[in-house]
Formats: sequence, structure tokens, C-alpha cells
Amino acid sequence: MPLSLEQYATYLDSRGLPWPAPPRVEPANAKPHLKRLPSVKVVLWNIYGTLLAIPFGELLFEHPTQLIMDVALDKTIEEFKMWGSMSRKPGAPAEYMRHIYSQELLKHKAMGSGGERYPEIHAERIWEAIIKKLFQKDYKFDTGFYGSINEYSRKVAYFFHASLQGVGPQPHAASTLQAIAELGIKQGLWADAQVFTCVQLSRALRSQASSLNLDEIFVPALRSLSHEVGSRKPSETLSRHVVSALSSHGIKPDEVLHVGSRISRDIVPARRLGMRTCLYAGDKASLEATADMLRDPSQRPDVLVTDLSQIVPMLTS
Repeated sequence: MPLSLEQYATYLDSRGLPWPAPPRVEPANAKPHLKRLPSVKVVLWNIYGTLLAIPFGELLFEHPTQLIMDVALDKTIEEFKMWGSMSRKPGAPAEYMRHIYSQELLKHKAMGSGGERYPEIHAERIWEAIIKKLFQKDYKFDTGFYGSINEYSRKVAYFFHASLQGVGPQPHAASTLQAIAELGIKQGLWADAQVFTCVQLSRALRSQASSLNLDEIFVPALRSLSHEVGSRKPSETLSRHVVSALSSHGIKPDEVLHVGSRISRDIVPARRLGMRTCLYAGDKASLEATADMLRDPSQRPDVLVTDLSQIVPMLTS
């Protein structure tokens, strides 16, 4: 039976492969603004930059440093034995693959999503298109180990992005999630994400709390993820999906606290829905907030934390 994506990630760990290190979280120059938040029944979390630390504060499809991009592509070519089915044009393998990858990325950006203003780009679809091109030159992979081409493409995408950016948990992320769960408050996700994001999140959180189970922390029905909906924050399509999910659980927007690190993509959309909002300003790489934004009543979060653990006391009665 083919490995699941989670099992594949564990398999890669067993091989001791070198990965980019998670970034060191550098606090922003900010002061907490804390107050009681009574009657919160659900906390919805952003992922990259809020629960997960990642270089540049968000997932990249292309790294601005060509050397890092080429190293990730070279590792992917070698891992999945792609070079034998690639063109023998002059130049290094990564150079040629970078050209193919960039073409497919542009193509997927141009495809859009039927008029959606903020369409999601699916990492696994980019790699599936590349693999189908390799099929034209007799490329093969082990379906017994990797699964169908869809499953294989997800594993290639995971490997490539794990080679491109190191990820790790934000300080006190796991303990904060566990403490909120112990208060009896439901938790969910409202975030830009790829098919492998929950695997990254689960593994990062377990590095802080080995027994943590994602399905026990986050209610599956309260996960609104961009790769599943097809639209990214601050898309109204994604927002409507969030409201529908909450409504199915009898939750009103004013009973929800959304935690994110960006004013325009996290705080403003949540405010428009009538939610209470928490700006996480503990990671300089992901924080998007100016003094003008924080003074603007339409953008200002209800609370601002510099450490995720500061959220828990505000939720206690």
C-alpha cells in the first residue's frame, strides 16, 4: 500500500536528509495590548507566520535567492530520479528545471479560478504538470510506494518545499493550543495552505508536544484552507466558507476570535465578518502592521500579543 503524505514525511526523516533549518523567530518592536475576551467559543488560527515560523513569513513558490532555489530543485531532481527523462540541453539540471517550473508556475497563476479575485496556486498541480511532461520521455515512478500520480505529485511538492524553506513552531504554539482546548473552547483553521501544510503543522507542533494530535485540537469541520476552497485570503469566497462552517456548528461570528499576523489578510477580513481579532506580533518576518493601520478603527485588532501564550488568560472567565 502506498505511503500517506504523513508516512512519507516520517520516512524522509528516517534517512537523515539535510533540510533548511527553521528560522530563528525575531520578535517585532511591539507592545502587547491585552483585554478580556468573554464569550469566545471558537478560536480560528492562521498557520504560516502565526502557528508556523517560516522564512519571509509565508510559503514561497520561488525563492528570491537563485542559489537556494537551485539547490531545492537539484535535490528534487535527484530524489525522484528525474534527470534521465529531462532534456540534455547545456547547463545544470537545476537551470533547466527552473525554466520548466517557472513556466508551469506562470501558467497556473494565469489560470485563475473562474473569476476568483484571489485564486490559490496548488503546488502539487505544478509538479503533476511537470511529471506529465517527463512521461513523454519514459519517466517512471514506483506506484506501489508513492501511489497514483496525484499522490506522487503531493509528495514531490512536499519534498521540494521542505527543501526550499525550513519551518518550525512559533514559541509556545503547542502549549497555547493545548491550554485553549482544556478551557473547552473549540479551535479551527482559517488560512492559506497547501495540501502538505497540515503535515508540516502537525510535525512542527509535535516537536514541542510529542503527544499532540491535530485532529483533537482542530475541529475538522472548522478548517477553512485555501487549497481546499480554491481561494486565498482575503478572498470573500474563503470568508463565506468560514461563515458556513461556523453556522453549521451554531457559532456566530461575534463568538469567534481569529488569530493572525497580517492586518490586511487576517484582521480586516475577520473584522468584516464581525469576529473579534488578535494580531500576533511575535514574529517580525510575518508581521504586517503599520502605525496607521493600528490607528484605523476599521483595521485595528481587538488585542495584540507578542507571545501566543498571552492569548490564554484573555479567554478565561
